[in-house]
Amino acid sequence: MIDLSNFKTFDFSEGVPYISITSNGITFNKSVIMKMKYPTYVKLLINESDKQIAVQACDEHLSVRWNAKDLINTIARICDWDLSQLSYRVNGVLVPEMNLMLFDLNEAVTMV
Repeated sequence: MIDLSNFKTFDFSEGVPYISITSNGITFNKSVIMKMKYPTYVKLLINESDKQIAVQACDEHLSVRWNAKDLINTIARICDWDLSQLSYRVNGVLVPEMNLMLFDLNEAVTMV
């Protein structure tokens, strides 16, 4: 008999969390928020030296506003991307102890 006490049902509806980065903006798919358990407020963090971005749950008292064009230009600059020519997809990794989803831009793949 197999002990199933450490198993949990896999939710196929969630899918792989990812972001799409194009010249028009960044799109987070629904799985990002689902895997983060639907936080009410989030903030976007950028690590330029390691080329990473993260979405982290936060409380309502933190006021964060990003200019979309500024964000796209920053990501294009740190990754040396020409977003007028190519678009990218980056899979996310959930870091539950920090309540965030991490996207390593070094692992971006071009979208067709």
